[in-house]
Amino acid sequence: MKMITDWFRQQAGNPQVVFLTLFLLVLFVIVVLMGNMLAPLLAAVVIAYLLEGLVVLLQRSRVPRVFAVLLVYAAFLFFVMLILFGLLPLLSTQATQFVQQIPSMLNVGQEVLLKLPEKYPEITSAQQIDEIMVLIRVELTSWGQRLLSVSLASVMGLITILIYLVLMPILIFFLMKDKELLVIWMGRLAPGEHQLVSQVWSEVDRQIGNYVRGKFWEILIVWFACLVTFSLLGLQYPMLLSVLVGLSVLIPFVGAAVVTIPVVFVAWFQWGFGSEFVTLFIAYLVIQALDGNLLVPTLFSEVNNLHPVAIITAVLIFGGLWGVLGIFFAIPLATLVHAVLNAWPRQPQDLA
Repeated sequence: MKMITDWFRQQAGNPQVVFLTLFLLVLFVIVVLMGNMLAPLLAAVVIAYLLEGLVVLLQRSRVPRVFAVLLVYAAFLFFVMLILFGLLPLLSTQATQFVQQIPSMLNVGQEVLLKLPEKYPEITSAQQIDEIMVLIRVELTSWGQRLLSVSLASVMGLITILIYLVLMPILIFFLMKDKELLVIWMGRLAPGEHQLVSQVWSEVDRQIGNYVRGKFWEILIVWFACLVTFSLLGLQYPMLLSVLVGLSVLIPFVGAAVVTIPVVFVAWFQWGFGSEFVTLFIAYLVIQALDGNLLVPTLFSEVNNLHPVAIITAVLIFGGLWGVLGIFFAIPLATLVHAVLNAWPRQPQDLA
């Protein structure tokens, strides 16, 4: 007990440690208590952070920052328009068609499963297959009711979307345009001795900046590769499935495994276990292998690799705290924790 007490006294005597602790506590409290209210601001900060890499790239080519910000911002607005008026309607159409075809898929699946008791009577029975199909139909009905309840509350959702569409572009523009002024203003709020916070921020800025921009390009490359592959092989719902595969890279380990299920399920329903199914499955595995063994090491060469145990632990903790968003930001948050642990003083501080 005395050892723990002495450690707390030593840390409390270091003003840099105290300021770093208070900074992290305030940040945590703001996110937990005011996360919903500040969601547009937090999202705008993340997007501005993502776009800053392109601004810096243009500045290195001797483009003035004002013009670099305007060029990148215009490209961002064009990208958003493509998603809103090009990608989302197509995704909505394919998702509707997929949901309408689910009953037919279930009937085909039930016919296949009912053949199992004949071939393997010692493993399963027709009654067990019927119970499994009933459970699946009950779950699908429950999901449908949840979707209906969401659609009934679509008015509030529409208002929220409008707020995001209006406020976020404005916030993103001023965060990019006045970045230096905002950094100077925040620096004035910090005490004179904040080297420890600066050290943590320097590492987090480098690591998370590379991670966010790398993930963005990874999503685009994986999505495009899957879209081309699925379209050439004639798979149904190519845009919907390729977008799901692209977004799955945001969830470490689990994402790739989960998104494989609808890809394989749709391919099996369309072709059965024929040559087309085998060709698509091999092509899909090749894309996943290239992503994990070539694309990820290339895009994230400057990012410190966290141990898989640390990543899974981060997914469990932050996913439990903030749901899907916590899972998406598990690695950046784990990087923050890693940076704090690296910067934390390991030698006892003099109390003089």
